Amino acid sequence: MNTFDRNLLIGGLTALVAGFAALVAGCSSTPLPADKPVAATAPVTAATAPPAQVAAGATPITASRNSAAATPRAYRQDAASHVYGLNKDRIYKGRMPPLLYAIGVLQVDLDSNGGVRALNWMRKPSHAPEVVAEIERTVRAASPYPAPVRMGRVTWTDTWLWHQSGRFQLDTLTEGQD
Repeated sequence: MNTFDRNLLIGGLTALVAGFAALVAGCSSTPLPADKPVAATAPVTAATAPPAQVAAGATPITASRNSAAATPRAYRQDAASHVYGLNKDRIYKGRMPPLLYAIGVLQVDLDSNGGVRALNWMRKPSHAPEVVAEIERTVRAASPYPAPVRMGRVTWTDTWLWHQSGRFQLDTLTEGQD
């Protein structure tokens, strides 16, 4: 094996390990310090909440419900279904095309009532600042999320798949990609 092949093999293994580490990091929940203030949010009532209609196969979750999820990974379904329910006209229907306008990975720290405490971009689509702003606006507008009653606070991590039309899918509920 020559030096070029060895460097190629080492580079490939390094990329594989880094990808696995990023995947594992996206599935963790880090507790927040207790001294951070919690922003007050207006309660969503049945009269003010939009109807909860979600993608096929997803369970509808409304803001008035609690999440029974015991892990951050399980909570992803509830949070993604909640976002889909509030944004039914903005969800890309069907399989996503092979080339997307933007892809972002966002961590959302939620308090015990489902209120948004903080947003942390793990992979920000910096070429599309309008998408970053729209995702952040969408996440904040969907608050409160189903309360993570079994975990207290939770960090919800999801990948936002953004089409050039402005419609999106979340990786948790994606219909796939061509």
